[in-house]
Amino acid sequence: MVEEKEEFEMGLPNGVGEQMLAHAFEKFDIKLEQTEFGPKIIGEYDELVKVKEFLANAIAERIKELEG
Repeated sequence: MVEEKEEFEMGLPNGVGEQMLAHAFEKFDIKLEQTEFGPKIIGEYDELVKVKEFLANAIAERIKELEG
């Protein structure tokens, strides 16, 4: 019997570039869904928490690059 995992949605924060998103898809078990309110990442809760941290760090790094 295959156990189904509950999936959750997370909207993409502003500033997420295509390259950041591509790296997130390589690194985590997530899907992208386009909705009328914009793109959303779909996945298990634990994965979305990791993706959120990954994207926040990637955005912070990009801001540092642009500042300095």
